[in-house]
Amino acid sequence: MLALMARPPTPAASFVVRSFAPPRPAGRSLVGAEDLPRARARADAPAAASTGAAYSTSLSSSSSAEIEDEYDVLIVGSGIGGLSAAALLSHYGSKVAVFESHYAPGGAAHGYAVRSKEANGGEFRFDTGPSFFSGLNPKVPPKLSNPLRTLLDLIDEEVECLPYETFGLLFPEGAFVHSPNFGSARSGSLGMIESVAGEEGVTQWTSLMEKMDPLSQAVDAVPTLALRADWGVALTAGRFFPNFAELNPLENLKLTEPFSKVVASAGVKDAFVKNWLDVLCFCLSGVPSDGTITAEMAMMMGEFYDDDAVMDCPVGGAKGVVDALVRGIEKNGGKVFLKSHVEEIVVEDGKAKGVRLRKDPDRIIEAKEGVISNLSTWDLGVRDQRRKTPMCPSFMHLHVGFRMSREELEGLQAHYINVDDWTRGVEAEENCALVSIPSVHDDTLAPRGYGVLHAYTPATERYDRWANLKRGTKEYEALKEERSQF
Repeated sequence: MLALMARPPTPAASFVVRSFAPPRPAGRSLVGAEDLPRARARADAPAAASTGAAYSTSLSSSSSAEIEDEYDVLIVGSGIGGLSAAALLSHYGSKVAVFESHYAPGGAAHGYAVRSKEANGGEFRFDTGPSFFSGLNPKVPPKLSNPLRTLLDLIDEEVECLPYETFGLLFPEGAFVHSPNFGSARSGSLGMIESVAGEEGVTQWTSLMEKMDPLSQAVDAVPTLALRADWGVALTAGRFFPNFAELNPLENLKLTEPFSKVVASAGVKDAFVKNWLDVLCFCLSGVPSDGTITAEMAMMMGEFYDDDAVMDCPVGGAKGVVDALVRGIEKNGGKVFLKSHVEEIVVEDGKAKGVRLRKDPDRIIEAKEGVISNLSTWDLGVRDQRRKTPMCPSFMHLHVGFRMSREELEGLQAHYINVDDWTRGVEAEENCALVSIPSVHDDTLAPRGYGVLHAYTPATERYDRWANLKRGTKEYEALKEERSQF
């Protein structure tokens, strides 16, 4: 249902703690502790004080003394990809060790907590990375196209989620509530596209959804976990091939093309519809529709616009996902070692043989079967790949704890997407911002009477202005204050 809505709260008037995370080069991984700035908690009122710490996790006390000389598989980095690989391998009997530089697992999906005297010592929990989830709720039937849900079901671990259907849009055309009926009228209510672009806009949107339907079926025809790069794919994916029998193989080739081609072939010309699709692509992949592959959008369009489409708010934030994967690793004998920076992946005769840790450089921890890297291309240090892979602009984050009653929070949306000017494009600096207010649904993230907010720019912040500044200097702090005003 279309509805005008209030803009998100202005936290500066009533915030308790605020943490501003300036950007890193977008190519940098979050697995290195020395590369990950600790969020600075700041009290605005003289009487307030706060301290910060990492989330507690379900990890057992894995210490350096427990690191054995040899494992079947070593995994460098505990981002979602590294933890997923470890959980899967542990499930099938491999002896696995994950080495993480940081004090908390999760990579970009880790979080931290702040206590404030102004909130009577209450704890505010913030996520530093992803805040928008779908397909994880164990009470909702899974889709084959969702690899993380497939993995969680396989290892028999659940993430408690609170479902919701709407989020806010603050566009030049006005303020709206996005829902699954974005492009069509349901139950007598007016779809958003019809209200802005009229019947012609709805016609174009309907044409696009018809084009996407068989592509969505193709993406959902085989579990992502069944795909592999060797002959074994015949065994793991072969039994799903009948699902493709009624699908046009030529249409399936479009899955690897830019989404903009499918948009054009559907006859979408309305400016508002095209702008929204660019925003959606940009929020999901960091590039507009001409740089986003159709396969990604084929999965996400269903997540947003199916009749039963819902989104998930993991209770406790992204930590809930990380903890579920860690539990899956540890219950099958795997280990996750924190504050264990991998200084070198040892390669002999073209094969990865093991790793050296910074804290024990004379020792090689051997891998019988191989080493999996969850590092970025830039952190891994493969020169040819680094040279060929361009860096996108950076993200800039602002975390806020603020006063607000439960009744007031329930009048807000959990997410807002703001675009100031379509003519500048979604990639322009200071033109697009996303705001996540998980406290709208999850009351475990802040003390009673308070909420948490995470605002960020989606890969639009130039890093060059930060590159030569040293953390902790007056110049660095001044630029943080200046850039946080946007």
